[in-house]
Amino acid sequence: MQKYSFKALLLAITVGFVLAVHFQLVDQYVTTVAMLMGINIILSTSLNVVNGYMGEFSCGHAGFMCVGAYVSSVLSVLLFTKDRVFGPALLPEEFAVIGVPVVILIGGVAAALAGLIVAVPSFKTRGDYLAIITIAANYIIISCLENMDVIGGPRGFQGMKRVVGAMEDVWDIPWMPVLVLVGTILSVWAIRRFVSSTYGKGISAICQDEVAAEIMSVNTNKMKLVAFMLSSGLAGVAGGLFAHVYGYVNPQSFNILKSTECLVMVYLGGMGSLSGSVLSAIVFTLLIEALRFAIPALNSLAHQLHMVPASYEIGQVWKWVVLPLILILTMQFRPEGFMGKKELSDFFPFLKKFYQRLED
Repeated sequence: MQKYSFKALLLAITVGFVLAVHFQLVDQYVTTVAMLMGINIILSTSLNVVNGYMGEFSCGHAGFMCVGAYVSSVLSVLLFTKDRVFGPALLPEEFAVIGVPVVILIGGVAAALAGLIVAVPSFKTRGDYLAIITIAANYIIISCLENMDVIGGPRGFQGMKRVVGAMEDVWDIPWMPVLVLVGTILSVWAIRRFVSSTYGKGISAICQDEVAAEIMSVNTNKMKLVAFMLSSGLAGVAGGLFAHVYGYVNPQSFNILKSTECLVMVYLGGMGSLSGSVLSAIVFTLLIEALRFAIPALNSLAHQLHMVPASYEIGQVWKWVVLPLILILTMQFRPEGFMGKKELSDFFPFLKKFYQRLED
């Protein structure tokens, strides 16, 4: 009965959120921030699989997000809308309701395959060397996309808004908030099931002592492959959601700075803590949005001088002052992060039933 009541609670939250957005009880800005929060939760929890639970050091997570964003975007535009590059749509627009979730998952699969290529060098490398490999992979992916003029090159790629509009024409509900919410819940659930399973304990064993794990018959290479593919695949799903929420993607949106944001969220929340990653993603998103209003005088001056882009650039400057400062302070005074390796149930025992339902 408790198991079904937990599922009913998730369903009630989903339906309540959809109704609130549909009847405009919350404005577009709040909805966008909530969707960005969900995407950041997926990124933070997925990176924590490798950096936290397995103890590796991946620094190019945005590269896998980029793969998922571009693959899903190109497929959705190719299949469901008329485009001046790809020509007529291959499928009727009505199929977008089913097709968009599928192409987002395909983007996740493509990102998982990219993670597989990065996972192979991890068999022989750890720590700083693996960090260099993942950073290099991030730059390779961006450079390849910038030199592919058929999908916009450095100008970026767009057209996903038309696909989302076609979905809303078929059934008038806020599709992207629904997909982001469902994707966030399923991602957290999948990671929790994986790391708490007997099979998933292998990555924790690798974190503690890889040699000892091999002696205890843990197939460390296989576990690394699974962990990297799960992590990068979920990052690809986050990228697909990101692309369809904003309707535009650019290779530089997924550069090393984006990967740094993912690292900040993981280390801020705590290595090896799923609830810590969720909390840090929420705090991080709210902090970024707060920075947009922290310098009203400079923004006003930029508008008076007809320098509209300047307000964005100023925000970016302050963003990359505050975020590194947060990381420095975290490493100095709380190196284990908000939660360390603990979950919320360790502080609030009544939540243990919630985690049990999440694992069932």
